[in-house]
Amino acid sequence: MLKRPERDEHASYFDYYIGLVPEGELQTILTQQGESVVALFSSLTPEQIDYRYAPGKWSVKEVLGHLVDTERIMSYRLLRIVRGDQTPLIGFDENAFVEGAFFQQRELSDLLEEYKAIRASIVAQVRGISPEAWVRTGLANGNKLSARTLAYVIAGHEAHHCNILKERYLG
Repeated sequence: MLKRPERDEHASYFDYYIGLVPEGELQTILTQQGESVVALFSSLTPEQIDYRYAPGKWSVKEVLGHLVDTERIMSYRLLRIVRGDQTPLIGFDENAFVEGAFFQQRELSDLLEEYKAIRASIVAQVRGISPEAWVRTGLANGNKLSARTLAYVIAGHEAHHCNILKERYLG
């Protein structure tokens, strides 16, 4: 079972996301999260999908698009770090990504298919990482982080956005 990252494996910024991940086997958690996200978004009406809780905030559909983009970026970072690549990885502006993606014009079913594909890819990626590679570190957006930190951040980031959806969008 993959252990939680140690405090010296990442910047304190990541503590929040890591803290949102429940105890248990990470591969199972990622799989169950993926199923829950698909069920949640699939259950929403078109009005709910387009809802924004405040002016300038993302729609529910844009939140899903943001999850897709972020998981793709984080899995790429994870790949680079587990392979021992020490090239510093740059950050990204999530607002610019959402704005440039035109998620509102896409069909929800298309976004869900993309989400399922990237999440399945991450689960397979996690399954294939060797024990010694999990503690390898790299630099992303100026922060040191280990491979296992990234895996936990992927799960925690999704939990964060699902909490926001339930509290501010669907509550």
